[in-house]
Amino acid sequence: MEKTAPIELIRTTRFCVNDPGFGELEAQVRADPNGCGGRPSMRGLGRSYSVDVSARGLPDPVLGYLIDIKAIDRAVRDAVVPLIARACHEEPARDPATLMPTLLDALCGLLPVRPASLRWNLTPSLSITMTTQDTTTVVLRSTFEFAAAHRLHVDTLSAEENRRLFGKCNNPNGHGHNYRVEPAVALALPPGGAPGFTVQDLERLVEASIIEPFDHMNLNTDVPEFAQDGVNPSVEHIARVCHQRLAKAIAEDGAPARLLEVTVWETDRTRCTYPAS
Repeated sequence: MEKTAPIELIRTTRFCVNDPGFGELEAQVRADPNGCGGRPSMRGLGRSYSVDVSARGLPDPVLGYLIDIKAIDRAVRDAVVPLIARACHEEPARDPATLMPTLLDALCGLLPVRPASLRWNLTPSLSITMTTQDTTTVVLRSTFEFAAAHRLHVDTLSAEENRRLFGKCNNPNGHGHNYRVEPAVALALPPGGAPGFTVQDLERLVEASIIEPFDHMNLNTDVPEFAQDGVNPSVEHIARVCHQRLAKAIAEDGAPARLLEVTVWETDRTRCTYPAS
């Protein structure tokens, strides 16, 4: 039989947290068949969430399953959704990061395979993750965007060589992108308390160190790292420069956060993460 290597399986489970006046949670789940829209589905002015459960290991050689994805959905809806719903109703101002150890522990108790991580997608652009290897730390990710122009050009190469290497991206007048930037920061969870660093802190630091200097700018002329005698503003270099700028801002702010990586999307098909994990 052909040898296999460990794999990672990730299952996304969507659900909505509705007002208690709409009835019991279990009854809502039974009544709602649309897993894509979320189970429970939206009733009134609810909250829409999703969680990503990651599991790693060797698939069953006959079934091909590492774990039945329906078992993941059941575990999330039986253990995770009620805990989140209760917190939304009883402690709406609670920091979501403080719930993560409880959510992960409840999930582990219902799955036949120990999950590697749990990621709670609070919005389409904001999430927190905890791994089973380190239940004292969460990883906060938030996505930002800026629009900028750039030209791919290396001064030490000839004009012909630049055109050959970069094609239309070497247009003398430049061209533009709507970039997306997603930093990932590690936050320590103190016993019985919140991390002491919020998404608003991250927004403030990203705005000052990346968005304000980059947005609606010509990277080749307006940003020092890419200006005269600077590096070519490829997505690879942009990701590295964003990481350096944000890491410096976090250090100077004295924030209780550690920058792990920064991902920059140049288009919906091209992105770069620095440093690579």
